[in-house]
Amino acid sequence: MDVAGRAGRLRGRLAEAGCEALLVSNRSNVRYLCGFSGSAGLLLVLAEELVVLTDGRYATQLEAELEAAGVRARTVVGDPVRQLEALKAALAGVDRLGLEAEAVSWARQRRLAEELAPVETVPTTGLVEALRRVKDPGELDRIARAAEIADQALQECLPLVGAGASEAEVALALDSAMRRLGAQRSSFETIVASGPNSAMPHARPTSRRIAEGDLVVVDFGAVVDGYCSDTTRTFVRSGVSAARRRMLEVVRHSQAAGVAALRAGRPASEVDGACRQVIEQAGWADAFVHGTGHGVGLDIHEAPAVASRSADMLEAGCVVTVEPGVYLPGEGGVRIEDTLVVTSDGSRALTRFPKELVVV
Repeated sequence: MDVAGRAGRLRGRLAEAGCEALLVSNRSNVRYLCGFSGSAGLLLVLAEELVVLTDGRYATQLEAELEAAGVRARTVVGDPVRQLEALKAALAGVDRLGLEAEAVSWARQRRLAEELAPVETVPTTGLVEALRRVKDPGELDRIARAAEIADQALQECLPLVGAGASEAEVALALDSAMRRLGAQRSSFETIVASGPNSAMPHARPTSRRIAEGDLVVVDFGAVVDGYCSDTTRTFVRSGVSAARRRMLEVVRHSQAAGVAALRAGRPASEVDGACRQVIEQAGWADAFVHGTGHGVGLDIHEAPAVASRSADMLEAGCVVTVEPGVYLPGEGGVRIEDTLVVTSDGSRALTRFPKELVVV
């Protein structure tokens, strides 16, 4: 990944945002711009220099990660007082400092405005996130590897669903398998929801044992070198009803329609519309209760949004999910999701576990 070249692209956007420098506090944005992955740290982007500030826990890690990313930056390691003094010194000659409005609380903004005076602090939105929308080849490789690990883990753990294990047991097995196969961690809290629980889109795994006739929604992902994947598949235990089979078929066709609508230059809202039309025609418009998808990268949810009111335009190199669902209390729920790379003439799926009806 060309991490070292990212700050230069960001600098070209600062004047338009009304600032001469940017204090980056969003952890994923800090990592994107310089490679540092510590849980505490700030990155100051100046016209000619990068300054990374953190505490003593990360002294060795900071130097190693900057070197690995090929990023040249001045580092400040110390307590908050030392970091503030270094920040004020680095801002000599700067009149307007941008803050990431969505990552800075009101109280912190007021405190920084007082501590850094006479430098004026100004809110900015989406400066780094706009750069992150289109992934470079190194980022795509990492997401693809995370997706591959998730696919392998699901293949290993699927027999547990057929054996009537509990939701919590299946979720734990998936998390463990992904780690064993090379993931750093899970992308988010793994969802395994069976029977009536599957009608809740974000149900948490419970001690409920998977029974015959159940719909079983499995939503999970892996993280490789900071980059996430996201997959959902819905399975059925033997003896499933005709109504639940129809739910599976409708959602599968809806998801296929959304994938077919993916293309660079197309509004993301059209992908949502393609999925929603299939489900509406089946008579379940009110049962599709969430957006169709989201961007995936260093964060499990990032731009672009794939939803009915999204103003985002798809670009080649964006990585998004397509995940329509139908949720009917009393019957259960179905969701099918892939992580895909948008291309000039369509898309390429990174998650490749089969989507056909699987009875376990």
